[in-house]
Amino acid sequence: MANALPMTLRVYRRLSSVAVPLAPALIKRRLKQGKEDPARVAERRGVSADPRPHGPLVWIHGASVGEVLAAAALIEKLRELNIRILLTSGTVTSAAIVAKRFPSDIIHQYVPYDSPRYVARFLDHWRPSLALFIESDLWPNLILSSAARRLPMVLINGRMSHRSFPRWQRVSSTISALLSQFDVCLAQSRVDAERFSMLGARNVVVTGNLKLDVPPPSADFTKLERLMSVTRGRPIIVAASTHPGEDEILIEAHRALAGLFPSLLTVIVPRHPGRGQAIAQLIEAAGLHAGLRSRDELPIATTDIYVADTMGEMGLFYRLSPVVFMGGSLVEHGGQNPIEAINLGASVVHGPHTFNFSDVYEALDSAGGARLAETREALMKQLGQLLADPAARNRVLGAAERVVSQLGGALDRTLAALEPYILQLRLEMGAADA
Repeated sequence: MANALPMTLRVYRRLSSVAVPLAPALIKRRLKQGKEDPARVAERRGVSADPRPHGPLVWIHGASVGEVLAAAALIEKLRELNIRILLTSGTVTSAAIVAKRFPSDIIHQYVPYDSPRYVARFLDHWRPSLALFIESDLWPNLILSSAARRLPMVLINGRMSHRSFPRWQRVSSTISALLSQFDVCLAQSRVDAERFSMLGARNVVVTGNLKLDVPPPSADFTKLERLMSVTRGRPIIVAASTHPGEDEILIEAHRALAGLFPSLLTVIVPRHPGRGQAIAQLIEAAGLHAGLRSRDELPIATTDIYVADTMGEMGLFYRLSPVVFMGGSLVEHGGQNPIEAINLGASVVHGPHTFNFSDVYEALDSAGGARLAETREALMKQLGQLLADPAARNRVLGAAERVVSQLGGALDRTLAALEPYILQLRLEMGAADA
């Protein structure tokens, strides 16, 4: 296989092999940055303290929180068939989400660094029966080593963003050599499917976006009741999953809207909770009063903006407010998934940069199921209108719920595409039990 690889991959494999002595320095730096779990750094070298379970094992890999959560419903369906699951990801936050939200029988491991030696250790230990890669986290050694062992691989919920596509086109032989190793590529949309096909993927099928079939995030109802009791009577806006550059705009919007809604409370939920302190400083610098959830503070009467800088509580805040601004859309991040907010009864406002979920937002906007705010002034106007007019909120929410219903079904289509593999696993399970 090595001789058939393009030069870029041959060089990559060589460099990633000789770079192994640098791994301790990399791990040390990432530990200082809080990007590694000190108790589990061995997993990054392909070493695991957990035994491999008996029988067939499905390995599911996703880069971080979004990908892991997208696979939640699929994982539950496989569990119902008594299929054991190995789930890998690359971030501390995703590991925390798995520990909090997933059943205890789901084995989570940090994905090994992409060195041939570390990948070989990982595959030798776990010996997966089927590999499902979520979206587009394509590590060359992980893929090529798996293919060399004839491990069936399927790309699920495949996405090729408008940013990634031109970059991969410039090295088309490289991406083609990787994508061609997958038996099937299950794409989120027709556009994604076309991009994957152009880049060399085989057997591309449009199955839809699994993130649209994810159940609403749960909430601790004791905490919810407490929040509702201390904010009762106040109009509330939740700004979900904000990114740098958006917080200043939201602070400005709050100042303007507070003139119309004197008791207004804005809740900012940063995409990365570690930014909470910096956001609080921006709020105080603007002459407003901030509250930080990471300090166990609750909003009080004088709190203008509450910073919800904690992990795993998005379901709490979606339930708190009927109006939600979806972050990552005022800056060129590409937007965040609005479906969870809609499923929990919120009317959605978003900025112009929504290319991560372009099909979803286009459908919502054309049906009146979300409000687009292309400028700061438009953001204030849209938020103000929805705060002031419950009938308008209900119209937006009703249209959004109809769109979400129409866009669903990705889980069923994904399971149908995986049926031949699942059948083979069940036959192996039956033979092992015989």
